[in-house]
Amino acid sequence: MKQTRVMIVDNHPMVAEGIQSILETYDDLNIVACLTTGEDALQHLEASLPDVVLMDLNMPGMGGLTATELVLERALSTRVLILSMHDSPEYIATAMNHGASGYILKDVPTDEIKIAIDTAMMGEQYLCTGSQAALGKQGTGPQSALTGREQMILLELAQGKSNKDVALLYSISVRTVETHRKNIKRKLGITSTAGLTRYAMEHGVLQGTSSR
Repeated sequence: MKQTRVMIVDNHPMVAEGIQSILETYDDLNIVACLTTGEDALQHLEASLPDVVLMDLNMPGMGGLTATELVLERALSTRVLILSMHDSPEYIATAMNHGASGYILKDVPTDEIKIAIDTAMMGEQYLCTGSQAALGKQGTGPQSALTGREQMILLELAQGKSNKDVALLYSISVRTVETHRKNIKRKLGITSTAGLTRYAMEHGVLQGTSSR
């Protein structure tokens, strides 16, 4: 039986250890790391090779959203499930827009965390009980659907930089830039590079930058 490799990241050790002790009762799960910061998650990512990361949303230093973006950039096949005490639609929508495969409240039954892990491994998204309508309540327009990193990459692409240029600028792979580019186009409903530039000009993304 192939085990799902799970990394737990939560700055409350008792919470993390509690989740770990229960998930370890499932034969098809392998807890490869139990960490307390986003920085630790990135440091142990290559050695742990997790299939799924359970990521706390609010942590000192690097927050869960930033850590999620960086994990997904560096480990393209890894899924991230957000753990949080916040049940507002805004929190959930923001987490999903940052690439999370699901959002789980910390007070849900542990078997629901297992269901979320299994769902993420099937390539599907999982919203915790009572939050399924959250994304539908978020009507803030297309640009807010872009993550912070996607908005930065949109700015560079709109100024005519190539995928290779952007990769060198942010010390990421060309493949990662291509993935961001594809996601940006999908979220904005744009099919061409000219369309990205036009969108950036119309929505003020290029405001204050010098033409090159």
